[in-house]
Amino acid sequence: MRAEVILPELGASPVVLSLWFADPGERVYEGDRLVEVLTGGATFDVSAPATGWLAEKWAWPRDTLHPGQVLGLLEVED
Repeated sequence: MRAEVILPELGASPVVLSLWFADPGERVYEGDRLVEVLTGGATFDVSAPATGWLAEKWAWPRDTLHPGQVLGLLEVED
């Protein structure tokens, strides 16, 4: 099963992806910091929605993002 990593509503725009804390194939745990985004001079983290492995990245550093946008996919443990 797969789980989407989705950018939440942060109340400000634009939002720019700063960095990923994992690469495809790396194990992540639910609640781990997975993505860092910048908005209005503030930094926010997007957490892993489940435990598993990062399967795909769909956004990259310096990309401008929108709330609800899928940033990547996790391969979730059964």
